[in-house]
Amino acid sequence: MDRRDFLHVAALAPLAATARSTGRSTGRSTARSTGRPTGTSGLSAPPPNWARLRRQLKGTLVLPGDAGYDTARRLYNPAYDRIRPGGVAYCANAADVSACLTFARTGGVPVTTRSGGHSYAGWSTGPGLVIDVSRMSSVAYAGGRAKIGAGAKLIDVYDRLARHGVSIPAGSCPTVGVGGLTLGGGIGVVSRKYGLTCDNLQSVRVVTADGRTLDCDATRNAGLYWACRGGGGGNFGVAVSFTFRTFAARDVTVFFLHWPWAKAGAAVRAWQSWGPSAPDELWSSLHLGRSGGGLDVAIVGTYVGGRPALDRLLAPLVDKIGQPSSRSARTVPYLDGMKIMGGCAAMSVAECRRMPREAFAAKSHMAYRKLPADGVRALVDGVARGGRHSVLLDAMGGAIGRVAPADTAFPHRAALYSVQYYAEGTDRRWLRGLHSDMSPFFGDHAYVNYIDPDLSNWRNAYYGPNAARLAEVKSTYDPGRLFRLPQGI
Repeated sequence: MDRRDFLHVAALAPLAATARSTGRSTGRSTARSTGRPTGTSGLSAPPPNWARLRRQLKGTLVLPGDAGYDTARRLYNPAYDRIRPGGVAYCANAADVSACLTFARTGGVPVTTRSGGHSYAGWSTGPGLVIDVSRMSSVAYAGGRAKIGAGAKLIDVYDRLARHGVSIPAGSCPTVGVGGLTLGGGIGVVSRKYGLTCDNLQSVRVVTADGRTLDCDATRNAGLYWACRGGGGGNFGVAVSFTFRTFAARDVTVFFLHWPWAKAGAAVRAWQSWGPSAPDELWSSLHLGRSGGGLDVAIVGTYVGGRPALDRLLAPLVDKIGQPSSRSARTVPYLDGMKIMGGCAAMSVAECRRMPREAFAAKSHMAYRKLPADGVRALVDGVARGGRHSVLLDAMGGAIGRVAPADTAFPHRAALYSVQYYAEGTDRRWLRGLHSDMSPFFGDHAYVNYIDPDLSNWRNAYYGPNAARLAEVKSTYDPGRLFRLPQGI
């Protein structure tokens, strides 16, 4: 789950002040791949014929020099504005994607896939052809199932499904694409109740490296279906649509509690015992942040139920930490709750779709055990260092933990919570320092949707024991390695 927007929302009190934030990405992450295909002989490929590709597409191909190129090449994070693709193809359908892959394969052009453009490492762009699926953004509902185009933004998914009284569990950032979120797993603010986004995926349509369009589910292309539930975007093909199981979208109670910084250690100790073991209906996040307003401790979350029951569940936590300096909670319709969590509470859906871009850098851990006393001190002291940064601990457990690690490609079913280290701007020194300090306590586990270019042991960190099976799926569906990432399977 992409949580950049949530960092800012959590720092505001009372709840009514959550009208907007600077926007963040989880889930947020995108379908992404980069690389140059290997040829079948020593002969040089002819120069790519971009004009021919343009004629083949129902969608739009934007090339350098075209009007709109500077907009087309940008990701959510301005840190990657320096990258200038050879072309950006806004694909209208699976046939367009197939034509793009043929162009890349035969012309020796590196290919990158982009859904929402939120890749933490900037790997939803590159020097070659960017396959942008954002125009494949339809959201249809019938018979308890939602069929969603891979380029649909989360705010549109929530909005269109809300009209039918249903939803799917997904991330918080309004502008994240559902494609990348799902392919990496999809941690969200109701995951403890309804599971990860990928746990609710019933089928996926994928265009593979050889240009075929395959429908994948538990019986058809089952290995590829398994890999698309947590194996990360950009590794196996280009997902163009998903079919999800939905749930009835009940009202949710969103809550924000703040304490002075002196309570930071007590908050970590109490929350890590309380949050991951709470009833499934209760999801929470512990936020430790340093900004221009100073240091802040907040516990925020969603409860699928009413305020009286939530207050009873919060009481043991407050008893251990002490009375918060501010406290707010409000029961709202499901869509409104997702807008609050996305930092655009007072905005229209159209305004949520246009959240401003933001420069950031991030790293992650997955916590399989509680922090001991010296680990708590290291975390609190690390956040207190100078700068503008935050750490988020997002509760897991519940429905997430009731799926076996090998049932989907997402392996971290036994994790108590996810950890995201987030720095405003692009300076990674604080990130690297605190991540290194905390690794002895959290171990070598990370979330692929918070993809981290610094990691050396990324295969084990992202995929654990599932890495070997993912490599087998890769060899079956992309033996020529058309799809390549710096951290690609």
